[in-house]
Amino acid sequence: MALTQPVRHARAGLTWLVVILVALSGLLTAGVLTNQTTWAPKLALDLEGGTQMILAPRVQGNSQVSQDQLDQAVEIIRQRVDGTGVSEAEITTQSGRNVVVSMPGTPDTKTRELIQASANMEFRPVITGAAWTATPEASRTADKDIPAPTAEPKNASDTNWVSKDLFKKFEAYDCPTELAKPERPQNDPTKPAITCDPNTQYKYIVGPVEVPGTDISNASFGMASNSQGMSTGQWAVNLEFNGEGATKFRQVTERLVAATGFQNQFAILLDGTVLSAPTANAVIADGRAQITGSFTEESARALSEQLKYGALPISFEIQSEQQISATLGQDQLKMGLIAGLIGLLLVAIYSLFQYRALGFVTIASLIIAGILTYLAIAILGWLQNYRLSLAGVAGIIVAIGLTADSFIVYFERVRDELRNGRPLTAAVETGWDRARRTILASKAVNLLAAVVLYIVAVGNVRGFAFTLGLTAIADLIVVFLFTHPMLQLLARTNFFGNGHRLSGMDPRLLGAEPFYKGAGKFREPVTVPAGKGSSEDDGAASVAKESSRKARGAATNGERLTIAERRRLQENQSASATADHESGKGADNA
Repeated sequence: MALTQPVRHARAGLTWLVVILVALSGLLTAGVLTNQTTWAPKLALDLEGGTQMILAPRVQGNSQVSQDQLDQAVEIIRQRVDGTGVSEAEITTQSGRNVVVSMPGTPDTKTRELIQASANMEFRPVITGAAWTATPEASRTADKDIPAPTAEPKNASDTNWVSKDLFKKFEAYDCPTELAKPERPQNDPTKPAITCDPNTQYKYIVGPVEVPGTDISNASFGMASNSQGMSTGQWAVNLEFNGEGATKFRQVTERLVAATGFQNQFAILLDGTVLSAPTANAVIADGRAQITGSFTEESARALSEQLKYGALPISFEIQSEQQISATLGQDQLKMGLIAGLIGLLLVAIYSLFQYRALGFVTIASLIIAGILTYLAIAILGWLQNYRLSLAGVAGIIVAIGLTADSFIVYFERVRDELRNGRPLTAAVETGWDRARRTILASKAVNLLAAVVLYIVAVGNVRGFAFTLGLTAIADLIVVFLFTHPMLQLLARTNFFGNGHRLSGMDPRLLGAEPFYKGAGKFREPVTVPAGKGSSEDDGAASVAKESSRKARGAATNGERLTIAERRRLQENQSASATADHESGKGADNA
């Protein structure tokens, strides 16, 4: 027998849900088997403890660090740490001079370097360069076109910046030795400098700073595209400058595009070390530049983060580091989980009491939503360094009620259709069409609130917002791919389709009886009282009176009426009054 369209849709939805669950479970399993992660989600500082680092500002001479600089440093370090994931780190100032960074777990080398990195970011044009391993003779041969200084430099790319002494120092400059030094002197931004690129193993003489790192408004990474907008399959880093930076960068690229050799490059320096030294292929007039090359996804992400969060006015060194215990610990986590289980149990009891056997669909839906959320949190902890805090647990607990609300809206819509006399299969489809809009609107509001809260908040509040939004997405997946498909299939079973008293879909318990009762049985017709005639008006009046009587009786007995029942009661009362009035007029005329 051919399957009906609702049954096909139901099976397709359940199939997609299974595919999603298997894919997430397989991904997490692969991470566990390769020792890259564990089955349990990563925990935040308040639940697991972690590492506390005290950062001392690195300044020149007797310069003093202002409170404004420290505040800016705290904000940028927080952005750098959060850029690696919602890690629930705590960043504060200490004694008006130091910055205290408390992070869950043990930070890796890259995270330490990112925290300590100065925002002394500079864009300098390259004047000349050579490989680290080049001999002085090879370096001199490669730069034979550089004349001896004869006049004042006209711009930052002018070779007149390269004096005889500077070039001798460049020839003898040993990049591996210089980069290994814990502290290196800061370069004067108004003068040329010697720098090294550890990625390409080239050393350069660069001109004065033309664009400071503070002029970067944003940086991101993604796939590069050509002039036709088609992807080239290569990773790229995208740069955006503010108004002043865009003007400066346009002037720089206008000059560099016309140059050749090393002088066609500009070097991006962080703490005196080259992050990248791309060539200028076109004039960038709008302040939006794209750096391409042999990037991987990881290297493109790393460079974009360094550029985006590089505007730190001072650099830091780790003065002390120690392990700290959890501020809340496992007891609070257990209490939070117990609170969540109690909430889940209460929802289950209410669902079984209100919807009887249909309540098991609600319970199963909540369990599946919980599995999806758990897998997502565990995978995000592995891939994005997300850590679950007690505030995040609170967001999941709150989401239990919000998720159950979606099922209640759907079930009540279906029951309203049953009260209107529709069979269950038709009531499911019609009720879903009406409930779907309400559910989507509700979840859109939840997601919007979570996104706004995540953007404007910091610390643990962001963890609450994150789990709130994540569970809203899981709720939508479950409602569309499990709850509705299951109801479509259950509506075609004898237990639910025939309205068993324990099914939760018995029309008689809902105050209505369907016209077709199944198995060839129909609703019994209402008997018209003698003396009223057999006209359609009299029959309608009799039905209206009977329905009105039943509804009034239900209200008198203390039973709760739905909105549809109250509306029907008012309509029936109005119809009954009209019928009585017309009947009275007929009697008077007789």
